[in-house]
Amino acid sequence: MIGLREMLLKEQKHLESIVGRLCKSLDHTFPAGKLRISVDGVKTRYYHCIDDRYGSYIPKGNEELAHQLAQKTYDETVLKVAENRLKMITKCLKDYSDDEIEMVYNAMHTERQALVIPVEPTVEHLEAQWFNEPYKPKEFQEGTPLILTERGERVRSKSEKILADFFYRNNILYKYEKPLLLKGYGTVYPDFSLFSRRIRDEIYWEHDGMIDKPEYARAAVKKINSYQMNGIFPGERLILTFETEQDVLNMSVVSRLVDKYLR
Repeated sequence: MIGLREMLLKEQKHLESIVGRLCKSLDHTFPAGKLRISVDGVKTRYYHCIDDRYGSYIPKGNEELAHQLAQKTYDETVLKVAENRLKMITKCLKDYSDDEIEMVYNAMHTERQALVIPVEPTVEHLEAQWFNEPYKPKEFQEGTPLILTERGERVRSKSEKILADFFYRNNILYKYEKPLLLKGYGTVYPDFSLFSRRIRDEIYWEHDGMIDKPEYARAAVKKINSYQMNGIFPGERLILTFETEQDVLNMSVVSRLVDKYLR
C-alpha cells in the first residue's frame, strides 16, 4: 500500500509521545492502590483499595482521591495498549517498504524486464505514461510579454518561469497550464500539473502572485474553493504558493514543498 510506511511512522511517533507522557505521570502523580466503585440504587460510593479487595471508604470532600485512582487505572490500561501497538508497528517497520513489489521488477536485468509483465506498473512507467499524454494548453493573447523557460516553453510571469526552471533543473516532470474541468466552476488551467510519486497521482500547483490585489485575491479564493468542492484539497493534491509586492516567491518554501509532495 503506497503511503502506508509514512502512516506507520506517524503512528509510531504518536504512540511514543503517548507512552512517554503516561510513564512520566504514572511515576510521579498518582497514589498507591486502586479504586473500587459501589453503586446502590442512585447512590455511588468510592473505596480506596491497597491491601484488600474491599478497601476503605472515601468520604465526600475527598473526591479528588477517587479521580486520581480512576485516572491511574485508565492511564495504566492505555499504556499497555499503546506499548503493545508500538511494538507491533516497530516490528513491522523493520521489514516493510511501500515499494517492495516494485523493487523485484526494478532489480531485474533490463533484458529480463523486457520478457516480464509486472504485476503492477512501476512508478516510472506511470509517470512516463502521464507525461506523454497530449494536452492543449491555454492560448496566449496578443501583447502578452514573451517569457521563456529553460525548457523553451512560454509562461506568463517571471515567477512561473522561476518555478518551471526549478522543476526542470531538479528533473521534475510537469505540464504547464494543462486544462482541468472543475464541476460548478468550469475549465481551469493550473499553473503546473505534476505527477506525485508519493501518491502515484496527478497533483496541481497554483501560484497566486498578486494576492495583495483585492480583485485578484477574490478570484483566487473562488478558484481554490472550487478545487476543494471537487475533492482536491491543499496539502493533498493541491499545492499553493503566494506572492505580494512586498513578499516575493520564497524558494526555500518551494524546495520544501517539492520534497514533501513530489519526491
